[in-house]
Amino acid sequence: MRGRGCRVGRTARKRRQRCENIVQSVSLCHQSQYVRLMRFLHHRGFTSTLLQPALFTDTGRGLQTLKNVKPGQQLISLPESCLLTTSTVLDSYLGQYIKSWTSRLSPLLALCVFLVCERHREEASDWLPYIDVLPTTYTCPCYFADDVMVVLPISVRRRALEQREAVREIHSSNQDFFRSLQPILSQPVEEVLTYEAIRWAWCSVNTRSVFMSHPSNNFLSGQDVYALAPFLDLLNHRPDVQVKANFNDVTRCYEIRSVSGTLCYQQAFINYGSHDNQRLLLEYGFVAPGNPHSVVYVDTDLLCELLRGDKSLDQKLKFLKENKFLHNLTVSSEGPSWRLMTALRLLSLPQTLYQQWKAVLLGQAVCEERERWSVQRAMTLCQRLLQDTHAALEKISHLLQQCDQSVREQLDVVKSLRQEERCILGSCLETLQSSQRQSDNMLSCQPNADAVS
Repeated sequence: MRGRGCRVGRTARKRRQRCENIVQSVSLCHQSQYVRLMRFLHHRGFTSTLLQPALFTDTGRGLQTLKNVKPGQQLISLPESCLLTTSTVLDSYLGQYIKSWTSRLSPLLALCVFLVCERHREEASDWLPYIDVLPTTYTCPCYFADDVMVVLPISVRRRALEQREAVREIHSSNQDFFRSLQPILSQPVEEVLTYEAIRWAWCSVNTRSVFMSHPSNNFLSGQDVYALAPFLDLLNHRPDVQVKANFNDVTRCYEIRSVSGTLCYQQAFINYGSHDNQRLLLEYGFVAPGNPHSVVYVDTDLLCELLRGDKSLDQKLKFLKENKFLHNLTVSSEGPSWRLMTALRLLSLPQTLYQQWKAVLLGQAVCEERERWSVQRAMTLCQRLLQDTHAALEKISHLLQQCDQSVREQLDVVKSLRQEERCILGSCLETLQSSQRQSDNMLSCQPNADAVS
């Protein structure tokens, strides 16, 4: 009883913790939109007795196994007839408009326009069962409100703004083609192929398509590697899962095979690749907790701000840029990357040792004093990034108290990213401080005769 106020024993606490960590799920297969989706896919030759759509407490919607999946066993085999590709578009009512247009469209634009038109056609659409299970909105940066953009890490913010502008450009630069489609639309084209509709379709293709190379044709320009895969695209990403995925030219199916297997009634996952959380947010609109590939990026502007008293800074930055050492400067939980420490070692050198700059980029050691300087600057970078992260999290907490649901979902994703980066920066700082203490205690260390002084 609550009123007794007795202490909970260790065993009870552990049992409660296990219960809190248990992922629960609810099957979605009896909901009408999933019944229609499975009927649609069955008509096209797909059957699945191994997986069912379900709602999970940790990831949201996903696919649940109905049997134990053995290592090496096939998870799913989706026939080519179920895949939505540019071939689907060119063979549809849109084909004649695309083929006769004065300039070639990109495969991405062709798929986007098709999705918007199919959604507009409603019950007349052959692909409506698939359209109905697609998300109605996304947490990709091109959806982000300005207040959400502000609390992104600066490197992510820059790319997020570029993404938003790229989608706007796709919409604004293709108005003439959109107007040519008026004969197949029941409403004015300006009300159908809106910026919001193109943004929704762009995110649908970019976040949910699988890689599938298609032969070039005379009607589209650019690399054609997209395939929307109904049902299969309900599989969620997990960074520690291994699968084999490819289009089988013999069976004419897109197949996914599990490498490690999955227990019955557990969520089946796939792996999008060794992506850090910033890339996952930018490309897919989510963050993977405990992602082993996650890093925090050090922006060039922060380096400039930190070293603005160095009169030869511009020359050093130019040298680093010419040698491709100004991008991908990162820190992880284990410490600063080799690239970041190498760049800092070069930045520690005076202009009088210009002849040694190249050698340092190739891995030559610097003297103990310059190594200490480099480690201290790395610590300062972590501290500055940590301050920015704490400030952003405070701002996010404030915004969450006064925003609507759509912005809340966007803020939750950015909050997860910032929290993950706070852990990374804290761990990196501890590693650097420990390394510094060990260096201070090594009083009898012999100097490196080959080091740059």
